[in-house]
Amino acid sequence: MTLNRSISTAALRLAFSLCGLVAASVWAAPPILVLNSLNADVSVIDPQTYTETKRIPVGKEPHHLYLTPDNKSVMVANAEGDSITFLDPKTAAVQRTMTGILDPYHLRFSPDMKWFVTAANRLDHVDIYRWERVGEEFKLHLVKRIPAGKTPSHIAIDSKSKVAYITLQDSNQLTAIELATQKRLWTISVGKIPADLYLTPDDKTLLIGLTGEDAVEAYDMSSGKAVLKTRIPTGKGAHAFRSQGDKRHVFVSNRSANTISRIDWTTLKVVDTYKTPAGPDCMEMLADGKTLLVTARWAGRLAVIDIEKKAVVKQIPVGKSPHGVWTLNHASRD
Repeated sequence: MTLNRSISTAALRLAFSLCGLVAASVWAAPPILVLNSLNADVSVIDPQTYTETKRIPVGKEPHHLYLTPDNKSVMVANAEGDSITFLDPKTAAVQRTMTGILDPYHLRFSPDMKWFVTAANRLDHVDIYRWERVGEEFKLHLVKRIPAGKTPSHIAIDSKSKVAYITLQDSNQLTAIELATQKRLWTISVGKIPADLYLTPDDKTLLIGLTGEDAVEAYDMSSGKAVLKTRIPTGKGAHAFRSQGDKRHVFVSNRSANTISRIDWTTLKVVDTYKTPAGPDCMEMLADGKTLLVTARWAGRLAVIDIEKKAVVKQIPVGKSPHGVWTLNHASRD
């Protein structure tokens, strides 16, 4: 009888332990993904402990990443590897690799999910693909390869899925391409080394980070062509954008100044500045509305900023030249 009771007690303990493990697995927060562009891998960060749990090998020079329209995969664009690696956004497990995508430096889906656009940073062209669902997966069909100026960099697409705007980094230009016809609508000159873009949710204002200067240019888009409204002083090396998710503020990383500026895009004024480790680049805003993640390219770290305290509260060592950062637990992109 005593032996049976001991076995029963042990069995109950094991059952409760297994239930706890299952529950922990089900309710675990989704990981934070950091692209280490010079290591050709992805750092997987535990968002609860802010520690790196593993590295995932991908293709050469992963720079940017994007969620698929069905929310089932995160696409890691391996620029020099001419490939895209698909990861599970909830577990970071590798799902598959798509090859033959030439130099996918930056990537964007149109809001209507019909078009997928890549900027070939080293090959000087823009590719427009049509997206097609096939069963549980999707395929990309190249519709047109469009020669661009020197070093196409970042892409923004309007809310109506009609126009893609691309910065041409070493031509100091901005170009607009109509997605349905794949025709270039116009090209204008902008400031030095234009990088990332942020198009406001109403499609009326386009912000461009000038990595070769210390400012962001704001353009009026209401007439169909970009018309310069003002220049917003931020810091040297203005580069990447991330909205706060409150439909009013957007952050820009100033790579050379080692700061992040918070811009009120309704007034086009800087309202806050945050110090960061060396070489701040891509950012992610967590769903809590107060935690900003930023990759520090020159420091080889992921920095965690509490925007209410205006302080870096954590620094996580990652790989060489960390660039893109993303998590499923993020704030709105508006």
